[in-house]
Amino acid sequence: MTDIRKVKLELLRSGPAHNQLLSPLTPYLALCGADGPVTVNMPFEHRQLLSRLDRLRYATNGSAIAASQQEAELREMGEAIGRVLGEVPALLSELSNARSEGGRLVHLRLSLSAFELGLLPFEAAVAPDGFPGSGSPLFLQSRTPITLTREIRRGQPLGIQWNRKPRILYAFATPDGLPRVPAQAHLQAIRRALDPWVKVRDDPECRLEEIKSMLTVMPNASLEGIRNACTVSEYTHVHILAHGAPYEQARDARYGIVLSSDTDQSKGDVVDGQRLAIALGAWDSSGRAKYPPTVVTLATCDSGNINTVLTPGGSVAHELHAAGIPWVIASQFPLWMRASSIAAEVLYSGLLSGADPRWVLFELRQRLRADSPGTHDWASIVAYATVPGDFDKQVEAFRDQQVRRKLEVKFDRIDELVGANLEDPSQRIVRDKAAVEAELGTLSDSIRADLGAWADERAARENTKVKAERIGMSAASEKRLAIAYTLAGKQEAGKEAYKKSRDLYRTAHEIEPFNHWVITQYLSIMATPNLADNPSALEELAREYGPWWAAALKLAAWQLGSASGLDQVWALGTLAELELLGAAYGGTNFDVDRAEKEIVRCCEQIRKFRGSDPFPMMSTQRQFRRYIQYWNRNEWAGLARAALTALETDAGD
Repeated sequence: MTDIRKVKLELLRSGPAHNQLLSPLTPYLALCGADGPVTVNMPFEHRQLLSRLDRLRYATNGSAIAASQQEAELREMGEAIGRVLGEVPALLSELSNARSEGGRLVHLRLSLSAFELGLLPFEAAVAPDGFPGSGSPLFLQSRTPITLTREIRRGQPLGIQWNRKPRILYAFATPDGLPRVPAQAHLQAIRRALDPWVKVRDDPECRLEEIKSMLTVMPNASLEGIRNACTVSEYTHVHILAHGAPYEQARDARYGIVLSSDTDQSKGDVVDGQRLAIALGAWDSSGRAKYPPTVVTLATCDSGNINTVLTPGGSVAHELHAAGIPWVIASQFPLWMRASSIAAEVLYSGLLSGADPRWVLFELRQRLRADSPGTHDWASIVAYATVPGDFDKQVEAFRDQQVRRKLEVKFDRIDELVGANLEDPSQRIVRDKAAVEAELGTLSDSIRADLGAWADERAARENTKVKAERIGMSAASEKRLAIAYTLAGKQEAGKEAYKKSRDLYRTAHEIEPFNHWVITQYLSIMATPNLADNPSALEELAREYGPWWAAALKLAAWQLGSASGLDQVWALGTLAELELLGAAYGGTNFDVDRAEKEIVRCCEQIRKFRGSDPFPMMSTQRQFRRYIQYWNRNEWAGLARAALTALETDAGD
């Protein structure tokens, strides 16, 4: 069950999307929920609206607009828009239901077909009577948190792949004659957001290469430069920092983004949404269409400002979304530089951590209202978004991957500190022992905190399979920490970590009794010399847990029979490890020769999948190497070596 309630409101009228002026006489059909349509009218004349929007630009014709006048205009327009929303009974009903559920975010999807409606700052709406937070800005009140996104009506749903490994293009430009943009502040915000996924290296050059694999920085950005970058690489996120400027098209005034000219970086090129969309959706040299960015963030004034409705087309953000970019976040008014830096920080720290973008958008408005006083930047933020039916699952899958990647970065540093990533740990770099112990302690505490929070998330509380998997991950992490502490000479801390690992595997097994991987790891950790350290330990384990081992073998074999792809690889790895553990749990009838043949067969099958995803094979190699390096026993040493040989050598060699 998601913690976000989705509500869709469609506003429709007859006729083409363009060339229609706002008028109180124009009827619009409002569709929401399962209720029938209702007719609403917008209480604005077109000329009057443009004049009022002009007063929200902080200055007009070179004269500053009084803050009191701006606040009054924003309030009056917000109240008028709120009254229109209050005329849709189904919307009130949906929000009332959400209020009774408590704590859940409401995602209000606003679908517009008419360009003139895009001029209205719905984001500034004031909650009418009966709505949550009546009398206060609807999308700022926290009694029933609500976030608003806009979307374009389409004949076919727009595809989206949220769960992609992040790669960011950060492009900025300040041609001559314009104030400098806060490029460094934005870069630092994005770098801080990326930092948990950048491997720690002693050599700054190596760390820089890690950063470059995730972040491309393009100063003096031109349209050609952006197109070339998108031709070479597929970016998941594109962040553009530049000034906005008006331009004329067919005698209509619109707003574009001022990039550097392709021919002269000192000169500006006002780029419209259509040209930018073509550059972002580039084709590679073989003629294959590149997958477009999932998210484009525009830190530019007026990038969400439609301005004119006389001819087809819209704001830069509108054009990008219409061209197939799933999420576009922009500004419909002038955006203060400080606010743009806050937006970069909130957006990228939230999005990269795997937070739901709808929660991130809600948090962004809250932060701008609190940290950017004297402005209405909170109302300026406009988001065009595509939210397919499986979006919650895609976001959860991405968050899952980001948590795992972040943990792996920390473990990579631990392994480097103690030499666990070397064939011979004794060959590790000599470091100050106190510094190693201090960093090891800090990293361990951080890993445990991350895993504890991950296991306590709503997805884990409501799904026993997810809960068991995440507790199993905590157990696996304690096992790795135990090895690290032992290599660092902290034997007691290592033994405590082994005990934590054992207990967590047992907890995961109790939550999901038929998870053969959890049973296997529980049996494995109990049989290690670190815990089973007396001469009769294996005999006692075989008597008590031999039936567990036999049951786990059956479960793994059953899953293998119906598995495919990576699930098949993991089942093969579990079967191979269980065959090895037969040396501890198989009792007097255990056949070592048969087990070795089965282990080799499973490992040779695993090798066949190494091209599609090498991680399962690497993980299996690492596990069998532990049986030799850290948990060495005569009973299973030969079986572990046979597994490693089969994994490292092609069957046909």
